[in-house]
Amino acid sequence: MAREFSTVGVVGLGTMGAGIVEVFARNGIDVVAVEISEPALERGRATLTRSTDRAVAKGKLAVADRDALHGRVHFAVGLDALHSVDLVIEAVPEHLDLKQRIFAELDRVCRPEAILATNTSSLSVTEISVATTRPNQVIGIHFFNPAPVMKLVEVVRTVVTAPEVVADVEALCTRLGKVDVTINDRAGFIANALLFGYLNHAVAMVESHYAAREDIDAAMKLGCGLPMGPLALMDLIGLDTAYEILDTMYRRGGRDRRHAPVPLLKQMVTAGLLGRKSGRGFYTYERPGSPVVVPDEATPLATESALADGARVITKVGVVGSGTMATGIVEVFARAGYEVVSVARGLEKSATLREAVRTSLDKGVARGKLAEADRDAALGRISWSATLDHLADVDLVVEAVVEELSVKKALFASLDEICKPGVVLATTTSSLPVIDVAMASHRPADVVGLHFFNPAPVMPLVEVVRTIRTSPEATATARGVCATLGKTGVVCADRSGFIVNALLFPYLNDAVKMLEASYSTADDIDHAMKLGCGYPMGPFELLDVVGLDVALAIQRELYLELREPGFAPAPLLEHLVTAGYLGRKARRGFRDHSHH
Repeated sequence: MAREFSTVGVVGLGTMGAGIVEVFARNGIDVVAVEISEPALERGRATLTRSTDRAVAKGKLAVADRDALHGRVHFAVGLDALHSVDLVIEAVPEHLDLKQRIFAELDRVCRPEAILATNTSSLSVTEISVATTRPNQVIGIHFFNPAPVMKLVEVVRTVVTAPEVVADVEALCTRLGKVDVTINDRAGFIANALLFGYLNHAVAMVESHYAAREDIDAAMKLGCGLPMGPLALMDLIGLDTAYEILDTMYRRGGRDRRHAPVPLLKQMVTAGLLGRKSGRGFYTYERPGSPVVVPDEATPLATESALADGARVITKVGVVGSGTMATGIVEVFARAGYEVVSVARGLEKSATLREAVRTSLDKGVARGKLAEADRDAALGRISWSATLDHLADVDLVVEAVVEELSVKKALFASLDEICKPGVVLATTTSSLPVIDVAMASHRPADVVGLHFFNPAPVMPLVEVVRTIRTSPEATATARGVCATLGKTGVVCADRSGFIVNALLFPYLNDAVKMLEASYSTADDIDHAMKLGCGYPMGPFELLDVVGLDVALAIQRELYLELREPGFAPAPLLEHLVTAGYLGRKARRGFRDHSHH
């Protein structure tokens, strides 16, 4: 039988502490809320009041329930008030010496059978526990911010935590309506260990001027469906907190370079650019503590000035290729009002392509997304061809043929002979260096990458890739075209993986390494990222959908280009691919899909 917790104590009433107080009080548990001084106590009380009043205003909490909730909370200065609670959760700032002092004091004050818990996200629960005479009753209970809303709790056991203490805390999490994942004491636990490598990588992209902050954030929101971009998220977490977490994980986690804080991060912290709380981080905010972003010197100018950037006027577009991407791209351009010349290899392929575009447009009409007249107009703008010579008078060519360098180079050499001067030549490659394709055209200043995401008619993102030879006019033209298509164009340099894949796949690879180390299960890791970070899918769900062979190929490319040991493909991923477990398409990947 799990023990009954009738009163719990919470030490430290910052954002996290106040949120944890609310979680317990909402679920009918009496709370003793403790701070170091009267002013700090008042701030904590105000935070709780603001949060519960907001819930009432939104109709999420009845007035009587709010009043009952507040009635369950007893505020006090000093740890002595915790002498009779059944469990204490500490939520003070992430400094080991501070936490050790508090735990030594709690050990003295609390009843011998009381459980002592820490909400740390990065420090060693084991090192905190040894400050007490009862390390077998010390455990990590890591809530996510905002605690009343976020469903995930990481329950962290040390090598000496008693099994019944773990069981009691798991039962308590269930009573609080939370989903708990129980793990061993390791740097960053699940969510932070996977999240912060990715965030650090995004900062490195800003540091090297690889892509602008807005473009990196837009790419991850639109390309991966994440609730926030990495740099906006860093500002929310606080750059000083992020630095501490990364630094701790680097030192405790086997010195993985993925967790070595990027130098820019330390510089920003030293300069007082801490994110939202200081009013300025990667972005500038209305005032300290405000979530409202205001323009600063790094904010891009409005798109009206696209023509001023030397963007060329595009009216007629050629699309070369006959696969899924080519089909989608023809449809996107035709629907946006461009004249389109579709070129496929041979009349048969051209006829199939024509049928596929018509079917897709008909579906749009059937679903009520497209008027019949608009469908007919879009089809009327497309001319179908089986020869490249029909591209002689287009303003832009988009190449969507097979991902083989030799094929693309031959095509670009032909385009050089056929197309008029000043035409922007775009390749949709997702894995080849754009510069290799560009040099085959003898007009590399006019070549850009336009990486559409699949399915092109639906996905709102396009990565615009500029090589070291691409002219500013060609880049501006590509960006302008994306806007006309109703897509968000994000500009980046010509490096393996561009923005989305370069940030996404190392994170997926890190998740495989975590599974390989038997640190956690695929289910718990997926839960942690979905519930703790708001990701639409967990890493193993996503890998099975993408295909493990595709993921391995991309990860190999990234590793070969950057030679970063942390990017080496996880052996488990290689073994699964070798065994033919490629994900959903093979009916088996990290999970068995044979019954679907």
